[in-house]
Amino acid sequence: MILLNGEVGNYIYSKGRQYSYFAGNNYLGLAAHPQVKEAVIRAVEKYGVNFAASRHTTGTSDLHLELESALASFKGKEDAVVFASGYQGNSILLEILKGSYSTIFIDQSAHASIISAIPADVVKMMYYDHCDAVHLDYLLEYNRGSKPLVITDGIFALTGEIAPLNQIYDIVRKHNAILVVDDAHATGVLGVSGRGTPEHFNLPDDPNIYQTETMSKALGGYGGFISGSRVLTEIIREGSPTYQASTALPPPIAAAGIASLTIIRENPGLRTDLLDRAWKIREAVTGMDFQTTHFRTPVIPIILDAPEKAAELSLFLEENGVIAPFMKYPVRKAMHQIRIAVSVTHTDDQINQLLELLKKWKDKNESNQN
Repeated sequence: MILLNGEVGNYIYSKGRQYSYFAGNNYLGLAAHPQVKEAVIRAVEKYGVNFAASRHTTGTSDLHLELESALASFKGKEDAVVFASGYQGNSILLEILKGSYSTIFIDQSAHASIISAIPADVVKMMYYDHCDAVHLDYLLEYNRGSKPLVITDGIFALTGEIAPLNQIYDIVRKHNAILVVDDAHATGVLGVSGRGTPEHFNLPDDPNIYQTETMSKALGGYGGFISGSRVLTEIIREGSPTYQASTALPPPIAAAGIASLTIIRENPGLRTDLLDRAWKIREAVTGMDFQTTHFRTPVIPIILDAPEKAAELSLFLEENGVIAPFMKYPVRKAMHQIRIAVSVTHTDDQINQLLELLKKWKDKNESNQN
């Protein structure tokens, strides 16, 4: 465990030392952005830290409403509803869609928040092979007659893979299914406007596509949201026990979200800069013959053949001033990796340092095997 002694940016401070930080999910560098911090400070002075109440009672401020309006505008939707944690999003959505589905089809490598959101009384739950639209089609065909709901991550958090949503969408339409996309790692990253995986694939604005999203990754803050029609958001507000029974997002965190959205709107080149940096690292890692994935996302895994190797590489990087953690869970079986998370704030010097260290470790490891 890394104990932090200061804010998170492209560098962190831990144990009295500065490290280059290639971990976490602060993709657009907004977690400690001066405008975001100033917005939080102003909100603390006006509202205090927390209302200690649910949105359903007395936990709503004008900042919550402003944030929801800003998110709806960002997403090109009528409305948005904000809640305390992105992890809650899948539970909230599956609660209010109850009755619309009887069988749930889940990607084999789905995030834990998806698995824990599955209602205990769901008739049937089935896993399809990871990112395998053909297998999904087979399962839907085999279970014809059920009311199907398909759920997948947009970007997979540990591997940086993008779900083949264009193929999945065609299959979902063929079988008249509902599609839910957990877009936590794609919001603010993928798509011309940063609206996530459906925009990345130019999917239509289909009422049978739902996204659950977070402000704790690219937006640099905290809390989850779902956007859509006013009918959808009102159903969530009035019909989701998870939403109604949860303490509201603290007003200063809502202020952070508003500030982050403003920065994203005013700096459309951030996403391109981020993905260019990530691609440079991915190409270099591939050139060193490390096993990795090949997607234009800010998450780059280095996959090794044993957990000891992954732990050794992570420790080697840390000893040389770079944090890129060994991922112990929930990694797919027989897959051992470190996870490199790229931020738009990473400098060329930091990237070069990371790549030089990876090559040094690789060369040393190969020489020891000979």
